[in-house]
Amino acid sequence: MYKSSFLKKLLATSVLASALITGMNAADKEQKYIIATASTGGTFYPVGVGIATIASIKLAAKEKMTFSAISSAGSGENIDMMDKGEVNFSIIQALFGSMAWQGKAGYDGKPRKNLRSISMLWQNVEQFVVYNKVATTGNIMDMKNLYGKKFSIGKRGSGTLVSGETILDSLGIDYNKMDLQYLGYTPSSTAMQDGKVDGMNIPSGVPTSAITNAYATIGADKIKHLEFSDADIEKIQANYPVWTRYVIPKETYPGQMADINTIAQPNLLVVTADTPEETVYLLTKTMYENLPFLNSVHKATKVMNIKKAIDGLPMPLHPGAIKYYKEQGIEIPQRLMGE
Repeated sequence: MYKSSFLKKLLATSVLASALITGMNAADKEQKYIIATASTGGTFYPVGVGIATIASIKLAAKEKMTFSAISSAGSGENIDMMDKGEVNFSIIQALFGSMAWQGKAGYDGKPRKNLRSISMLWQNVEQFVVYNKVATTGNIMDMKNLYGKKFSIGKRGSGTLVSGETILDSLGIDYNKMDLQYLGYTPSSTAMQDGKVDGMNIPSGVPTSAITNAYATIGADKIKHLEFSDADIEKIQANYPVWTRYVIPKETYPGQMADINTIAQPNLLVVTADTPEETVYLLTKTMYENLPFLNSVHKATKVMNIKKAIDGLPMPLHPGAIKYYKEQGIEIPQRLMGE
């Protein structure tokens, strides 16, 4: 289980690293980079902090590179910040990356060709958590029981919001008939604990601290995850084939006595095309050479593996990432090589 106390220690380590870095000779100009993540109650943020921390520790002295992670509304805002040159790196959902790269949905006619992939990180597990009074069957179609009721679908501009809308649209569930609340992960969990919403949409790596808190406070006998059938998956895949079956093992959350059959899509680390090749190469190398550190930050990263690094990427790789993967003997398909 991811502990908030660990994140505090990690942030303290990051602050200490920054203090040490600041003390370097002023003549050695450092390169500063920002990694955009998402709300603090999910998985993007702690993993982003972990990547920034280990990269700064390993690269500051010799390479004069430092990294920091910031919270955000998620994938949508991250792509916008990259487009505006406000950040170089971000963590995004594969769905959002696919839409942005192809110029679909919210990017209709305006593809974001400045985006490049670095790595698939872990799978973003779709978690629709509702009160039992709503879950009459336990299947995702029970979302129709939320018509007229308050449901937290995710912050405006977030990947959470778009993935939730895309899934519900694919299944013929009209989310506009719900009293939608646009909250981040922790606020969603707090609102559910306070009885102010009847459900929440939290796609994230598991376990997710916001959901853990909800189960611990409300009780597993009063709330549950809605599940997806094979037929549900087929309908969702027909629109965007980025989701696959994912089973959340029993006892992942307090009082969870059975496996949960849901779906998941990849989360990606992406970068702007104009970021220096050597910077991306060193960050990629540092990340994969220090996986035990990232594993200690969040359990979701335990699935990270160099052999799966390019799985599910919706856009070409950055040349810096290509350089590292070739050194590791990874065969890269032409579609990920770019121009």
